[in-house]
Amino acid sequence: MAAVEMRKLTVIGLNSGRAPFIYELMHLGVVEINSQEGVVSDEEADWLPDIFRTSNSADVSRLEGDIIRVSTALEAIAKYDPAKKPLLITRKEMGREEFIAYMNKVRTDTERNMDKAIAAYKVINDGKAEINNLRTLITGLQPWEKLDIPLELNETEYVSVIHGVTGAKVQSGQLMTAVTESVPSAIVQEVGADKQQKYFSIIVWKEEKDALYEALRPFNFSAISMADQKGTPTEAIHRYEKRIEEIETSIAENEKVLAELSPARKDIEFLYDLLVTQRDRARVVGEMLSTDTVFYFDGWMPAKAQPEVEELLKRYEFYYDIQVPDGEEEVPVLLHNSSVATPFEAVTNMYSLPSRKDIDPTTILAPFYFIFFGMMLSDAAYGIILSAICFFVLKKYKPEGTIYKMFKMFFYCGISTFIWGALFGGWFGNFFTVAADTLLGKEFAIDPLWFNPLEEPMRLLIFSLILGAIHLFIGMGVQAYMYIRDGHPVDAICDIGLWYVLLIGLVLFAVGGSVTPALSTVGKIMSIVGVVGILVTGGRKKKGIGKITGGLGALYGITNYLSDILSYSRLLALGLATGVVAQVINTLGSLAGGGVVGAIVLTVALVFGTIFNLAINALGAFVHSCRLQYVEFFGKFYTGGGREFRPFARKTKYVKIVKDQDK
Repeated sequence: MAAVEMRKLTVIGLNSGRAPFIYELMHLGVVEINSQEGVVSDEEADWLPDIFRTSNSADVSRLEGDIIRVSTALEAIAKYDPAKKPLLITRKEMGREEFIAYMNKVRTDTERNMDKAIAAYKVINDGKAEINNLRTLITGLQPWEKLDIPLELNETEYVSVIHGVTGAKVQSGQLMTAVTESVPSAIVQEVGADKQQKYFSIIVWKEEKDALYEALRPFNFSAISMADQKGTPTEAIHRYEKRIEEIETSIAENEKVLAELSPARKDIEFLYDLLVTQRDRARVVGEMLSTDTVFYFDGWMPAKAQPEVEELLKRYEFYYDIQVPDGEEEVPVLLHNSSVATPFEAVTNMYSLPSRKDIDPTTILAPFYFIFFGMMLSDAAYGIILSAICFFVLKKYKPEGTIYKMFKMFFYCGISTFIWGALFGGWFGNFFTVAADTLLGKEFAIDPLWFNPLEEPMRLLIFSLILGAIHLFIGMGVQAYMYIRDGHPVDAICDIGLWYVLLIGLVLFAVGGSVTPALSTVGKIMSIVGVVGILVTGGRKKKGIGKITGGLGALYGITNYLSDILSYSRLLALGLATGVVAQVINTLGSLAGGGVVGAIVLTVALVFGTIFNLAINALGAFVHSCRLQYVEFFGKFYTGGGREFRPFARKTKYVKIVKDQDK
């Protein structure tokens, strides 16, 4: 129930050993290196001129450029790789020396293939851009196809050739009449028209151009120039279409090149990871404080990693200091739980990592999340499907990190769903009962191991509220533990213990009489003690009148407890929703009656209805199970706000470098 214990590490070493040391430290992957930005102030820099931060910006920039090139090559090959795309990327496990030896062997060929892929991709992209441009030109020329003079001809020694457009509503006859009346020598030709515009070509003496434009002004005539085109519009269109065919042929050839490079994709992926690790090392070195002979950094590491880090530091004969952090320092958080609870760290991480004063709530929330999810989905068949899907993904694709945790968590939640579904009698809702009645004319039912919530909803509601009360009481108990741990036992008694007395007393007073009158009496006494205790102690940390009003305000908090407990009624609501939706789907599927057609309709309804119902209600179970943890449970004791531990390690995407003892 606690985050991993951390140690503060300070290292000073000789620059001559820095490069191999950083290489080994990255392989260990257990030390978070702090940024040295601002460690040396401007005032200190004036009298410590020999201390500086190593400038590795050129190396980092070069490696960034190489990474971008590799990413481009991978994008190009992936786009035209005929193989099926995997659902998840599965990293290949390799030892460090094995990986280095392999990359030394294939790097030259890999870089050659990468360059070939980039060149082919550039031809494809440039070709597509040119095709788009040419098609735009063709579209612009199509209204001018009737024009039988070269487009580049816009004037001779004596005449001007003017092309232009007007709105589609302009009357062509009126325009030609107006031009003829003003400039009798002008030759006007309506070349084409579409829904937006009409296209005209006009030949006029140069000295009459001004008169022509004056005559065209009422028609909103806009002159356009096509002098950059060659030949007639028809010739230009044919030329562009031929060029498009040539480009498409070139694109097809280069797409084939990229498809043929697909076997080299894995090696290019490995090159990507190699460059990323080199970039990360160069970046870290550049952020360290240095002199001409030594370097300095500080950071954090898990206490359990101290022996192997010390062994590395001693091997390089570096000075180091390892300390337990003081109580006020911000320490990065690394969670460590049992194999069963670890998947539920995904729930904790989505909210916030624990602060240093918190405890890791994962182990406590895991069983409740398991129970809540199953109760909300509550169909045995859905649970089998959910667990089977997650099991397949875990075995087939071997996901890592948060994705692994999520699939493993949903695998467990599928088991919970199966258990609660069997207890409530839900197997695709009431599918087998409907199928037997519709197709066979017989009665058949799978009886619940406990009870059917659709028939006894109040029973499930009461159970949900009891379960919620237990959940909240445990959260309060955790807060009491934290008070005692931090040396505040009085707060634990007054702020938690008295509420236990009051809430338990109210329950006994309300329902204890149905068992024995003595319980009701005990509950009454406990309630009075709890109320008086809260009134007296609720304002103990305030002064003056606040001591009285503080108690009243604290007692008013009972409304919060009641509303929190009522929030657990969502266990009933979502549990019923799954069963009701499933029964509606089954009823709709049975409307076709018996026979072959009825069997087909019922089966189709089952398949599509199951997909819909499972997707919607699994999402609802996930969200509302999280809400019960975040709002009701965490609200009793959890602060959050911790910073994630980010060790300096190989952050590879395609290959997993493992230590020799792990292979």
